[in-house]
Amino acid sequence: MTQDCMAIGVSPQTTRSVRRQFATQLSIERTRLLYQGSLLPTLFMLLNGLLCAWLLWSPARYLLVGVWLAWLVALVALRVIQVAAFEAASPARQAKPAWRRMFLLGSAFSGLTLACAAIALAPVDNFVQQAWVFGLLGAAALSASVAYAVSLPAFLSFALPCLLPPIAFLFVYDAGQLRGWGWLGLILLAAFVVVAWQVNRLIERGLLRRFQNQALIEHLQSAQRHGEDLNHQLSAEVRQRRQAEDELRQAQAGLEQRVVQRSLELDLANQALSKSEQRLALALQASELGLWDWNLETDEVHHTQLHALFGLDAEQVRTVAADLKPRLHPDDLPLLRRTLVEHLKGRTEDYRVEYRVRHAQGRWCWIEDRGRAVETDAEGKVLRMLGTRRDITAQKEQEEQQRLAATVFEAASEGIAILDADFQLLAVNQAFCDVTGHGRAELIGRNALELPSSRDARRHSQAIDQALEQQGRWQGELVEARKSGELYPQWLQLNSVRDGRGGTVNIVGFYTDLSARRESEERLRYLAHYDELTGLANRALFRMRLHEAAQRIRLNGRSLALLHVDLDRFKLLNESLGHELADQLLKKMAQRLANAVPEADTVARLSGDEFAVLFDGYTNLSSLVRVTTRLLDKLRVPQRVGGHEVVISASVGISLLSDASFDLNALVSQADMAKQHAKHLGGDSFQFYTESLRASTLERLQLENQLRKAIDEGQLLVYYQPKLCLRTGQLHAAEALVRWQHPEWGMVPPSEFIGLAEETGLIAPMGEFVLRQACWQACEWLRQGMEVRVSVNLSVYQLRQGKLVSLVRQVLQESGLAPHLLELELTESQLIDSVEHIIVTFEQLHALGVKLAIDDFGTGYSSLSYLKRFPVDYVKIDQAFIRGLLEGSQDAAITRAIIAMAKSLQLKVVAEGVETLEQLAFLREHGCDEVQGYLISRPVDAGAFKALLQRPHAHLKA
Repeated sequence: MTQDCMAIGVSPQTTRSVRRQFATQLSIERTRLLYQGSLLPTLFMLLNGLLCAWLLWSPARYLLVGVWLAWLVALVALRVIQVAAFEAASPARQAKPAWRRMFLLGSAFSGLTLACAAIALAPVDNFVQQAWVFGLLGAAALSASVAYAVSLPAFLSFALPCLLPPIAFLFVYDAGQLRGWGWLGLILLAAFVVVAWQVNRLIERGLLRRFQNQALIEHLQSAQRHGEDLNHQLSAEVRQRRQAEDELRQAQAGLEQRVVQRSLELDLANQALSKSEQRLALALQASELGLWDWNLETDEVHHTQLHALFGLDAEQVRTVAADLKPRLHPDDLPLLRRTLVEHLKGRTEDYRVEYRVRHAQGRWCWIEDRGRAVETDAEGKVLRMLGTRRDITAQKEQEEQQRLAATVFEAASEGIAILDADFQLLAVNQAFCDVTGHGRAELIGRNALELPSSRDARRHSQAIDQALEQQGRWQGELVEARKSGELYPQWLQLNSVRDGRGGTVNIVGFYTDLSARRESEERLRYLAHYDELTGLANRALFRMRLHEAAQRIRLNGRSLALLHVDLDRFKLLNESLGHELADQLLKKMAQRLANAVPEADTVARLSGDEFAVLFDGYTNLSSLVRVTTRLLDKLRVPQRVGGHEVVISASVGISLLSDASFDLNALVSQADMAKQHAKHLGGDSFQFYTESLRASTLERLQLENQLRKAIDEGQLLVYYQPKLCLRTGQLHAAEALVRWQHPEWGMVPPSEFIGLAEETGLIAPMGEFVLRQACWQACEWLRQGMEVRVSVNLSVYQLRQGKLVSLVRQVLQESGLAPHLLELELTESQLIDSVEHIIVTFEQLHALGVKLAIDDFGTGYSSLSYLKRFPVDYVKIDQAFIRGLLEGSQDAAITRAIIAMAKSLQLKVVAEGVETLEQLAFLREHGCDEVQGYLISRPVDAGAFKALLQRPHAHLKA
């Protein structure tokens, strides 16, 4: 090519230009050949696809084959349309690179379509159908590959998506002969690549040679024509130049005149247009309207005031379907579509609808849309619409507020009336009609103060007018009459509504019927002081009468007696007769009680079946005895309830008050204590309170009952007192101590219930609770990275039961605690009780790996011969020796002796009750192993103990 160009005298610059031109023409020609040759393979692919669909058509594959076939038909149609569009385009448009990219994209989709058929439609277990499907798809791929070989990218964009996915699938999904098809596919792919490469080389070489020859011929012809043209042009140019000069002079004069005239006309038109646009813009802005122009053929829309209405810019809204329709509220779409269709069909003169649109800020705003068709075609089809839009959100919100206000007005439980400045009724709600008894029709238009139901309001009219004028409101309680004449208490509240100048325009009145409230208040006042069932005074009134009686004692020095009456076995009757009959019986007993003591100052029901009788100013004890005996006799009289004859006795406790400074609560408590004593003695009797009762067994019985309830209801807590290792200075052990948190008494001291628990046998469940809780807590600390040995106190009662070893083994297994982290303590004084049995039990516990300790060492009387037989690990020096450690030599000598003896027996020593640094220094100096006491810490709960473990104790170290 270069030599040819040089031979005909073409310069190197022209040669490079020719090369670029050839490359461009070669690319265009390839694209044209691709489009020309793609129609036949595309139709062949459609034919093979239809044949495959016919072969594979079965009920199990209807959906899959149908979907694939629909996609294939759509793809072929698109390809045909694409080819037709290319052929219809001008050569200049055909030269654009977009056509080549569109072709590559279409060939890739065609290849993927065939690949999907090979993967999804080819049956796994039918070789014949496999051969047909793969053969037909392979034939389509071969024809397309040969046709697309004009361009290697076009060939690869089809061949790779067409063959690689099925080949990979056939190799991965190894079932039957599918892998063989995969190898065949690889071979075909390689063959197609070689064939396409050869075809591409031949086509490219032929096109290049053709373009070179054509270029040479055109260059020679062009040079010849150019020489001839130069000769003709040279002669004609002289003539034309003379003629042009004449015409140019004439045209210049006329053009200057027309330019001046046209400029003047344009200036006038621009001025008029500018004024018109300004007037239109001001009119639209004043009306808050957005003007829209919608081309229904192209769906293009032009809109003003977009930012004000939707918060959008003009470039964000181009079409209705893509830009505006997605912002419409789904609930308003049917109405909008129906209204638009009605107008487009000519059934309505104007198009008008209200709907919601999502604003750019995310909120919904209401839009009123008005428009009209302005352009139609010959068949009457609407082509263009013009209209306006405006934001009516504020109007809608106002309408909603009005609707809500009307709903609240009508549904209000209070009567509401709206009046004008002269008290003429303008509107009333149903509650007002219900309160007054008048109908709505007979109220509207009448003066509210002249109604028969406003007699009390008329008497206050002057004060009402003055308050409304000065303060803008008046309220007060009135006694008015209903239409029927019935009087009722009414609460009236009037509020004036003023205009901008401060004048009263309307008056709003709220009318409340206080009848039910007054009845409820009276009922509450009664129930506040009297028992609803029996009619007797309740606990509150009893307390009030009791305090009044105490005040009288201070004034006149009279005495006061209190009888606490409790019906015997009433709970059994309640369960057997039922609550309804039991309530009837209780009412009769209350009436008997009130009739039996007419001289009593107060008879009250305290609770359930308990009553109180208050005597203010009794004469002597004998009179109290006679009254109480008479009371018991009358209560004991048989009576019939619900067809049953019932005899009920009572237990009565009596307490006396002669000193006004005495605590009234103690008086009630003493009467209850005496009543409990009477019940304990068998009931149907009375008892006076004496000081000896405070220390009686009843108090311990009550404490026992509370302690049993505490064990059942989980009132018991476990506290931990840390032990300090004197060698390391670390807290590595703790003694588990039981605590009782009573819901009413608060924290009960252990000295008040531990002895009782041992006497009653409650120490066993209490000890089991402490053992389980301590082991569980030690495991929890261990999971948190803190190893703590917990000590649990044993009682002789637990040892006597014979279940201690099995219980400890079970708790260790359930909690998962290592045995060496559990320490069991038994006081020295308890060792002499069943020594042999305790030794055997200790040996079994020691065999489990549990640590054993002797508590309060030095306070008992155990023999050293027995002591050496106990397999213990620790001895605890009693705090009595530690407390007087520095006060005399005897406690110090005993402490040194205990430490020395324990060391000789290879036992560790724990000192309890350490409270001073001097005591700590003495114990550390003489080799004590561990200490506990208030100096280290008081017993604390598990959470506080964890905080102690994490706190440094450098001040306690050596």
